[in-house]
Amino acid sequence: MDRRKFLRATALGGSAAVATSMAAPSLAQGREKLTMVTAWPRGLAGVWDSVERFATNVVDITGGTLEIDVKASGELVGGLEVFDAVSAGQADMYHAADYYFIGQHPALAFFTTVPFGMTAPEFMIWYYANGGINLHHELGELFNMKHFVAGQTGGQGGGWFRKEIKTAEDFQGLKFRMPGLGGQTVAKLGASVQTLPASEIYQALSTGAIDGTEWIGPWSDEKLGLQEVCDHYYPAGFHEPGAALSVSVNLDKFNGLSKAHQRAIEVAAADAHQFNYAVFNANNGPALQRLINGGTQTHTFSDEVWDAYGAAASEVMDSHMDDEIYAKIRNSATASMTASAGWISKSDAIYVAQRTRIFG
Repeated sequence: MDRRKFLRATALGGSAAVATSMAAPSLAQGREKLTMVTAWPRGLAGVWDSVERFATNVVDITGGTLEIDVKASGELVGGLEVFDAVSAGQADMYHAADYYFIGQHPALAFFTTVPFGMTAPEFMIWYYANGGINLHHELGELFNMKHFVAGQTGGQGGGWFRKEIKTAEDFQGLKFRMPGLGGQTVAKLGASVQTLPASEIYQALSTGAIDGTEWIGPWSDEKLGLQEVCDHYYPAGFHEPGAALSVSVNLDKFNGLSKAHQRAIEVAAADAHQFNYAVFNANNGPALQRLINGGTQTHTFSDEVWDAYGAAASEVMDSHMDDEIYAKIRNSATASMTASAGWISKSDAIYVAQRTRIFG
């Protein structure tokens, strides 16, 4: 059976009410409007900046002939339902983190982040210079979508906990929110892992439905109020060394756009990607200091915990290698990361360490 037809039929059959509630894109006086559903609550720090940057870029680049009608999580579909909605043509495009959808295909994780994977600069090297974008498109076509990265958080924190994590055994029975292959890794250490949208995290922590969570970094986490419900924060984590966000357009819709509008989407996404990286990193340092001043206790995972993460992550990453496109994407990402790290580790890394040693 054709995979695209199957996915479209399945999603439409399960969401007919949603489909009928969505207005078709409007065309008037040469103007076209696309509906974009998102995984995020409106105004969510950092990620919503990327949404707005992308949507504004498209309007500006096209002189207003292509508009993006942005819908927050829950306004048309739930935050974790956007992939199926766009695949089936119920919405024109989404903005989300692709690793939310590893149930559809585990290789989607590489276009957000994977455990012990690429930092943000390494990801950009792979995506724009070493063929990552072409693999993103190839994977998207399986689901009737055209993918582009359109946001970048940089390195994410290791998480918020009610108590310190001193050994790997502390994960046994821990109810923890972490999506993607990182979540599968923590599950191997004995945690009960959940994938929750941002809008549900604070409440879940407040009620004890979860014992801890990772979100993004100090700035976004502070805005979400995680310091109000957890005392212990680990700024460095294994699971998201550089997390990209994506804009994905229904492929039939994308192919029906003019070449100029297609290009506007691609360029707007690339700009939102680099802009978002700057915004997160500009805000994280001051936010971390505010958290510490407010009483948050910061910690570093022990080498024992890091080693346990590493062993479990290797098992998770290897477990999907029987899938041909997953193996192709993983091998490409690893080769690029290895090649770029050979230079970065001997230049930038040493320079930053010496700068810190001399000037603090």
